[in-house]
Amino acid sequence: MIIVTGAAGFIGSRLARRLNQDDFNDLILVDDFSRADKTANYEGLKFSQKVSRKNFPVWLRENENQIQFIFHLGARTDTTEQNVELFNELNLNYSKEIWNLCVEFGIAMVYASSAATYGDGALGYSDSHEIIDKLKPLNPYGDSKNDFDKWALKQERSPYFFAGLKFFNVYGPHEDHKSRMASVVLHTFRQVTATGKMKLFRSHRDDYDDGHQTRDFVFVDDVCDVCMYMMNERLSVPNGLYNLGSGKGRTFLDLVNSTFSAMNLEPDINFIDTPLDIRDTYQYFTEADLTKLRNAGYSKEFTSLEDGVQEYVVNYLANLRS
Repeated sequence: MIIVTGAAGFIGSRLARRLNQDDFNDLILVDDFSRADKTANYEGLKFSQKVSRKNFPVWLRENENQIQFIFHLGARTDTTEQNVELFNELNLNYSKEIWNLCVEFGIAMVYASSAATYGDGALGYSDSHEIIDKLKPLNPYGDSKNDFDKWALKQERSPYFFAGLKFFNVYGPHEDHKSRMASVVLHTFRQVTATGKMKLFRSHRDDYDDGHQTRDFVFVDDVCDVCMYMMNERLSVPNGLYNLGSGKGRTFLDLVNSTFSAMNLEPDINFIDTPLDIRDTYQYFTEADLTKLRNAGYSKEFTSLEDGVQEYVVNYLANLRS
């Protein structure tokens, strides 16, 4: 059995489909399955059982001898949420519990970290373990992810294989439920469909022009490829943290223009003030350093922004609209 936590969510559900494509059908899907807006994400999947997130630790203890691998992707991912205790419960302590069970029962795991751990990028975007204690995330979500990374690296006992994947700005199918936290591709598609125009946050820094705020946008299917690589090659991949982005920072203008192009429309873009509740913690640049991932043997090229947006818009979002 292979376990996917967060299986009703964006990356988890996409990974479960990828596992099915590679003939892994004995899956245990773990999540809070009460949200109706996530049901479409796991409809049609081949799996053995759905397990509630709250019941999962007990279930794992009772079924540990059947488990081959755990992808722990479930988390509270709202970067605007300020409830530290909520993040401590769902992202930090819950992950510690799963880690300790993997240690006890000899189960390999991949877990979701985040590029939000890098904060304003003052220390760069290297996934070196040497800088983890020095990082200063900009919000409680980033703190919770970095706190778990720090805790994991300090443990005397670890799963025989583990990889913490620092996801950068992931976009692609199955993020429909994410509301404000969805990718700018999805926001653009929805706004343009409704109004013919797109609103982008203007720059509030003199060193960045409007729309030139830069992110490392990575297509969700590339994320799944790396997850599969980690599972399949776990005997040769060193334990630790790994950046998971495309390795190429691109501007929001690049992304929005690509979305208009995929919709066969001329760009019509207006700039608005960044909301006050996120303005002071807004990242202006991210770009994954992929040196460690490449040194671990992962050689596949990442999907270009233009190709990823085209795939997402034409083969997924356009079908939802129709």
